[in-house]
Amino acid sequence: MKRVMKRPKTLPAFTEEERKEIHRLLATRVAFMNGRKFEEGDWAEVYCGAKKIPLRGWSNLDIDVIHGSLGVEHKMLCYRSRVNLMDACGKTLMHPAATRSIRISSTTAAPNKVMSEVLSQYAQLIEARREKVREQSKSKRKPDMRTGWLLWQESLRQFLYFEEEMRSPNHADYEAEWVESGGGIRKRSKNLWVYERETGIKRYSITTQAGAKIQPYFDVPPPTDPNLNVFTVIGEFLDTGYVRVWLTEATAREVKRLIGSLDTEAVSKAILDCYELASQIERTEVSKTEFAEAMIITAEAYQALQAAFPGVNDDHSFRLLTQFLDREP
Repeated sequence: MKRVMKRPKTLPAFTEEERKEIHRLLATRVAFMNGRKFEEGDWAEVYCGAKKIPLRGWSNLDIDVIHGSLGVEHKMLCYRSRVNLMDACGKTLMHPAATRSIRISSTTAAPNKVMSEVLSQYAQLIEARREKVREQSKSKRKPDMRTGWLLWQESLRQFLYFEEEMRSPNHADYEAEWVESGGGIRKRSKNLWVYERETGIKRYSITTQAGAKIQPYFDVPPPTDPNLNVFTVIGEFLDTGYVRVWLTEATAREVKRLIGSLDTEAVSKAILDCYELASQIERTEVSKTEFAEAMIITAEAYQALQAAFPGVNDDHSFRLLTQFLDREP
């Protein structure tokens, strides 16, 4: 009988309330980041905060989330899409590293033999993590082991997240080949490329230079997958012709003081009124002890805001606007 490969299935990651809280906490973090790089620790705090579970701290050497019988290993990747992160849906992407906890015995042995050794080590690592979750949960329930994939835009405008089953690879499902690269002024390297036998799709690149590591390839679900989560936290255009922006409490208070209201029409009118007179104004810093709050403005006003007061995020743009409104007459 022909062997049928078992592939990981996507799983629901959040309740509806948790999903709303993820959106709020992500928006809050981005509002205070002023364009700095999004780090693994940022996502760990947002994820655990929304799900109300203890924060263990992110680790590249251990599983990231253990709570009851749940074990989640988070993997993040910056996806440089300029417009919409949904562009990644349906694509197969490579992550720089699944683990460095492997050893390659030889770079001259038959590729399938080396692949079998490496994937066996990787499977043992996954089983060790499964056992750790089982021991800490003190439950007879089978551990719910997952991989959580987070894509984020360099602009921090959008984030895409989904969870799937964490499965131990079976070497019988794959075949491999040695591939050499480099040369000239570049140091030559030899990597092991691993493909699915059924489809020929590349699933792992196993490096041999500067420490062996497994680089996995993963499939981003299609837009129709109910377990796909996309969060827009900068300039979220709504179907109604309006835009949702997220402001820190300090910025929101200043907007209200200067305009008199956070009402959609009042704020939109104020932006459009000063659009022609606006000039670039130096940024300011704000406290990081507050939460962000959402505000709706018209799409026309948002486009004018970005043209007149370009900032690293929506909060920064509104701080530039308030400085303009508060200038000496």
